[in-house]
Parts: sequence; C-alpha cells; structure tokens
Amino acid sequence: METQKHRTLFISHGGGPLPLLGDEGHLEMVEKLGELASKIEKPSAILLISAHWEDELISITSAKKPSLIYDYYGFPQESYDIKYPCSGEPALAAEVDKVLQKTGLETELNSERGFDHGLFIPLKIMYPEADIPCVQISLLNSLDPEDHIKIGAALANIKYENLLIVGSGFSFHNLKAFFMKDTPETIMMNEQFEEWLVDTCSNKELTKTERTCKLVKWETKAPYARYCHPREEHLLPLHVCYGVHQSPCSKYIELKIMNKLSSFYIWE
Repeated sequence: METQKHRTLFISHGGGPLPLLGDEGHLEMVEKLGELASKIEKPSAILLISAHWEDELISITSAKKPSLIYDYYGFPQESYDIKYPCSGEPALAAEVDKVLQKTGLETELNSERGFDHGLFIPLKIMYPEADIPCVQISLLNSLDPEDHIKIGAALANIKYENLLIVGSGFSFHNLKAFFMKDTPETIMMNEQFEEWLVDTCSNKELTKTERTCKLVKWETKAPYARYCHPREEHLLPLHVCYGVHQSPCSKYIELKIMNKLSSFYIWE
C-alpha cells in the first residue's frame, strides 16, 4: 500500500473554552493558531485526534452532522452557546476505519458521538467558517504510547486528497500547576521538558529508531515527565501525529499558554 504524506499538526489547545473568551493567557495561542491556518493550504477535510476522547478501541465519528459536546464545567453561559456547525464526513470515516483495521487495529464507527472541545475550540479559531468537514477519532484508553504511534502509521495510508490530520492535546498539562504560583523550580521543570520535546521532535540527527524510542519511553527519558504530564492523554495525540510521518517535524512553534511554555509541531 502506498503511503500518503498527509499534512499533520500537533496543537496545544489550551484550557477548555478560555481561548474563545478573550482570556489573556490564551491570546498568543489564538494568534499562533490563526497564523498557522493562514499559512497552510485550506484542507478538504480534517481528521482530528482529541485528548478528550478515550475508548477501549479506536472509535471514529461517522455522523453526517455531529453535535457538539460541551465537556467542560464551571464556565460562563456563553461557553455553552458556542456553535461550530461543521459537517461530518462519513466517507472519510469509512476510509479511516478500513486502514486501521487493515493493520490489525480494533475500531468502531460511532454515529452517535459528537465533537468535543478538543475539536471545536481550536478549529473555530483556525477555520471560523466551519466549512471543512471533520472526523474525530479516539485515543485508546490503555494510553500506550507505542500503540498510538502505530495508529498514526496506519493513518498515513488514508486515501483522501488534501487531508489535514490534527492532534489536539497540550504539550504541558498539569492542571494544578496552572493555578499555582510559578517558582524558579516549576519554571525550570516546564522549560526542560519542553526543550526535550522540541529536540525529540525536530532534531534531524536522531535516527528514526532513536526518535521513536524516546517518544515510546517518554516517561523515563524526558526530564520532569510526570510533573508536566501527571496523566498522558494530552501528550498522546503527538504520538499519533509523529506516527503518520515517523520523521523530524518540518517546523515547531513555541509559545506561552496560561503562562506555561508550550509547543505546536507541523509535518508537511
């Protein structure tokens, strides 16, 4: 099977609906996402892997008009009035299902589930017209990094012109740390993890085996791994993105989100 090299992005999507509420801690993120969308070719469809959906097998949205899931709590009413009326793309969902099954991965087409905020918050910033059909897939609730790289490798085989694959997570995701005062130690831990992550994803001197090993064993290889990710669901969309190409990223973007050093990665 010929492998397609679909454009692939990993984005740090911020805290709940705050990017759309004018929150100061998300202004740079909103700016960078808008710039990113303006610089790449507008896709025919988007396949998105969100940190906010886990399942025992790989679930795939297959409805023509998925609803929105407001899976955040305690925000102003306007947060629950956000609209993003993009369509689904059943043909793409079927293709995703086919290529994943072909590599021995267990899947399920899900015509009931809607799009969670890992999809509609960043895409409303990037493509506010909501005129690009979308399909969302779940993480595996095993949270095994090697399995998620395998998912990406399978997705590389999708036959679909001008597809954009998006991993929507967060390169730093310690919820308690967001609401605690920074200290020299916490700043250092955040910075050293980010430095490791950027090098792992972008260093052209690493072999494919070395890069894959670092990502698979991130918990022991990365400095302060469990401070930055007490639970890894926001990091694993990056593993899926890497799996599509299994090469150094074409570009990375460093930025501050909620006063934490964070990053985006682009493979073209």
